[in-house]
Amino acid sequence: MSNDKKYALVTGGSRGIGKAISIALASQLGYHVVVNYVSNEAAANETIAAIEAAGGTGELIKFSVADYNEVETAINNWRTNNPGATFEVLVNNAGITKDGLLLWMTEEHWDSVLDTSLKGFFNVTRQIIPEMVKTRYGRIVNVVSLSGLKGMAGQVNYSASKGGVIAATKALAQEVAKRKITVNAVAPGFIDTDMTKDLPKEDLVKLVPAGRFGLAEEVADLVAFLASKKASYITGEVININGGLYS
Repeated sequence: MSNDKKYALVTGGSRGIGKAISIALASQLGYHVVVNYVSNEAAANETIAAIEAAGGTGELIKFSVADYNEVETAINNWRTNNPGATFEVLVNNAGITKDGLLLWMTEEHWDSVLDTSLKGFFNVTRQIIPEMVKTRYGRIVNVVSLSGLKGMAGQVNYSASKGGVIAATKALAQEVAKRKITVNAVAPGFIDTDMTKDLPKEDLVKLVPAGRFGLAEEVADLVAFLASKKASYITGEVININGGLYS
């Protein structure tokens, strides 16, 4: 049975940058966006409402990216319920922070951050890449961070996780380029989201040449471009979006 909808999967899509990306893929590129979330169902439903308000369509899928079996089961169940459907776009956005100096960092703080960003990248991409190879088309965009490029004191775990995804992006891009699959990363600097609300904004803004924090929608517009057919010759790249703070 054929399916004429175009599908995109966004992990950690219920809030912040993930929410903005979900809306952009639906409204700008016409994708039916499958929005992954792990716990905040109210926020996830708000994302679907926002997609629909922008004229798009979407649905929810619940799983923890850190759990391989949970990811596999959820995506297989989704496929069973959507025969003939394939994902053209995958945005690996899910990530958490548990900041603190390495001197006092617990093993749980290390493992949970690495399991979400880095192992989460593997767990989800491993489920989606075979169908992209088969259909000979795909766009994978990984949301990384300034921390993964320059490192941030107090974020050794987060920097390591995002640095790992950056290296994986470059390697995977070379593996699948001949199949018309692109793999890129976007590295936001300071963006106005829940994740940055407790940071000392007045101090940090002075470090940014543009003189402000970025907007989630600005990151989403970049992701939407990389997920479009216009970006077919860009792969293995890490694109900074940070107001000139570091590049």
